[in-house]
Amino acid sequence: MSTNLLAGKRGVIFGALDDKSIAWKVAERCVEEGATITLTNAPVALRMGGIQELGKKLNAEVIPADATSEEDLEKLFGESQEVLGGKIDFVLHAIGMSLNVRKKREYTDLKYEWMQKTLDISAISFHKVMQQLYKMDAMSEWGSIVALSYIAAQRTFPDYSEMAESKALLESFARSFGYHFAEKKVRVNTISQSPTVTTAGSGIKGFQEFFDYADKMSPLGNASAEACADYCVTMFSDLTRMVTMQNLYHDGGFSNMGMSPKLLEE
Repeated sequence: MSTNLLAGKRGVIFGALDDKSIAWKVAERCVEEGATITLTNAPVALRMGGIQELGKKLNAEVIPADATSEEDLEKLFGESQEVLGGKIDFVLHAIGMSLNVRKKREYTDLKYEWMQKTLDISAISFHKVMQQLYKMDAMSEWGSIVALSYIAAQRTFPDYSEMAESKALLESFARSFGYHFAEKKVRVNTISQSPTVTTAGSGIKGFQEFFDYADKMSPLGNASAEACADYCVTMFSDLTRMVTMQNLYHDGGFSNMGMSPKLLEE
């Protein structure tokens, strides 16, 4: 049900690959709530996924951009402001990739060249996005920037490997840049989401077993991609103007649990 919570707002959504992507669901909900958006992903991801289809459905311009390239980001935000007709009100960073995880390298035998690429794509890209927005003064007053994170930034989940460090760095960037962006009345937050069945997440070793475990451990069960999209909409809306520099758990209560009787009963 739409309440036009984002009526008149302009946004940029990073990371929609296919209809399983959280970013895909967020894009749909934002437009449903009255926003106009541009969609972006790396050129290789545009060839692999169905983002053009989403763009047509939402009447959203699709602008290719490598989020690790400052030049691409400058072009993206410049074009987005032209297409959308003004400064940007909200940005979603939903980018994460680890070659070591993809290649099933053990944490005790990581390839450091791949690790550096993981950090650049999954975390440093968030700083680059914010720095470019900051330098271009591209965000509207009371704008909102959100990145998707995971509790492995604080807790140990062995199979999540170096992505844990990536998420920890991502959350740190949100706090640090959130301080500076406050001067422009722009807020920056991360959302720590439940394990979610996406094309990227499903590639992690033992994902289904952990998904089931988290679902039982969480009093409300795992939060779905659709529920995460709803939460993002509230974070982009004017109702959360004073929320910034936070890591917000959206996980059905998992983050505050110690043990669940449901698991002991098995």
